Amino acid sequence: MRLLALLAAPFAAMAIASCATAQETDYGQPSQYSEPVEAYSEDEIVEAMSDFFGVTAEAAAAVVERVFSDLGRPVGYIAGEEVSGAVGVGLRYGEGWLTLRNGARQKVYWQGPSIGFDTGGNASRVFTLVYNLNDNDRIYQRFPGVEGSAYLIAGLGVNYQRADGITLAPIRSGVGLRAGANVGYLAYSRQRNWLPF
Repeated sequence: MRLLALLAAPFAAMAIASCATAQETDYGQPSQYSEPVEAYSEDEIVEAMSDFFGVTAEAAAAVVERVFSDLGRPVGYIAGEEVSGAVGVGLRYGEGWLTLRNGARQKVYWQGPSIGFDTGGNASRVFTLVYNLNDNDRIYQRFPGVEGSAYLIAGLGVNYQRADGITLAPIRSGVGLRAGANVGYLAYSRQRNWLPF
């Protein structure tokens, strides 16, 4: 238990800093890097998300309304799939397509470690809303997040990740069992990396 606490310390510090930023920042506001770009409307995201998850528009709208009220209109989204598992220390791997409102589309992979009071595994479909991304290549970096802070709305889980003025809001629906809270990050890349760092 003491070893787990020692290993968790760097992740906990990163998560606390991330949470403090979340509380002090309006995620939906443009960052210093942003230029005016086209953004998706709420109806467009509800339609795309309900088609992707195979859920009713009402279920998708309940989640989208919450995220839009917190963050505003996204400039893009990533639709993909992932697998994850943990016994104290966890790993997550995924892949999908980044689609921007201006029509740009590119393949994205992500992977990352986590640590915490978290056990189990799951396979999920993931629909991630993307904010303040004015250069496609800036998606390729690490995004810290706190899984234990996720909302659960209409059977879909949502949490926020932020780095370098960009905010991501992954929305997950999947099968499996994974209970508990954890902290960590996801690193987005151009190609699949088996080492989650």
